[in-house]
Amino acid sequence: MDPVAPFRFAGLPVRVVFGEGTLAEVGAEVARLGRSRALVLATPGHAAAAEALAASLGAASAGFFAGAVMHTPVAVSEAAVAAYRDAEADCVVALGGGSTIGLGKAIALRTGADQVAVPTTYAGSEMTDILGETAAGRKTTRRDRAILPETVIYDVALTLSLPARLTATSGLNAMAHAVEALYAPDRNPIVTLMAGEAVAALAAALPVLAADPGDRTARGRALYGAWLGGAALGGTTMGLHHKLCHVLGGSFGLPHAETHAVILPHAVAFNAGAAKGLLAPLVAALGGPPGERILALAERIGAPRSLAELGLAERDLDRAAALATESAYANPRPVTPAALRGLLARAWAGEAPAA
Repeated sequence: MDPVAPFRFAGLPVRVVFGEGTLAEVGAEVARLGRSRALVLATPGHAAAAEALAASLGAASAGFFAGAVMHTPVAVSEAAVAAYRDAEADCVVALGGGSTIGLGKAIALRTGADQVAVPTTYAGSEMTDILGETAAGRKTTRRDRAILPETVIYDVALTLSLPARLTATSGLNAMAHAVEALYAPDRNPIVTLMAGEAVAALAAALPVLAADPGDRTARGRALYGAWLGGAALGGTTMGLHHKLCHVLGGSFGLPHAETHAVILPHAVAFNAGAAKGLLAPLVAALGGPPGERILALAERIGAPRSLAELGLAERDLDRAAALATESAYANPRPVTPAALRGLLARAWAGEAPAA
């Protein structure tokens, strides 16, 4: 019997409403927060859905802002804050994936607004106090309890129309949250349990959804896994995987979920030797060497394999490796520019991951 290592566990004070048809509860959750003028946020592609949700709130609606974009540019955040103030809103409802939820966080950080997050993908960021914004080709990440949404509403019905490719990449993004929580220096037994359960749920659900996107049971399991993964990451420190993805997204404009899908098997393989015991839940869920098995899962569900597919030029690999090692961050294995250059070269070419 192994001893229990000392740990700290603060938890995350987020109210979670999970089910199918729970979108109808947005108005009640706004009222529960003591708010009466909600600005609904969305991307331009989800403007109609945002308008419909705003209309359903009746007198509690302050309208909608459908300007959220990937990587949360500071200029967009500032425009959204102006819209929030012009509408005399007192809270935001973020309807969408990580881009929209990130915009809600940016508004909250600048205004103190309460947030109701309604995720429509498996991004998981709704369960974290992390905000990443881009400006001048750099993505800056910060953590603050003011960034954390007050309420998250998960509605399985909202994920039924999620395209197959986004289902795959968003699901692997959620898995990445759980993986990094497993070897985070501030992990604890609760986080480890949540992260292991998240990986198991996603590994079981994603192949089913690749074959039958309308499978409600698998949709529910995937959304459950995304919640757990996001919550696990929300209680721990990010490592190499997230650092690389933030650099590739913020400095090179690569798409968020797709980048996570490509980098994850390589980051896991890189850290596997140094975090061997800590990754036991991942090995158990996947049934073998985690880097190899994640790559096999990604191929099975139709996720992209290479950074070249996503538009990264080979000439950018040196700069990406340098940017990812500019500042220190927690990771089970020491990180050097040369080691990262090799990792990125394999990811760029779509090769098998290596330790």
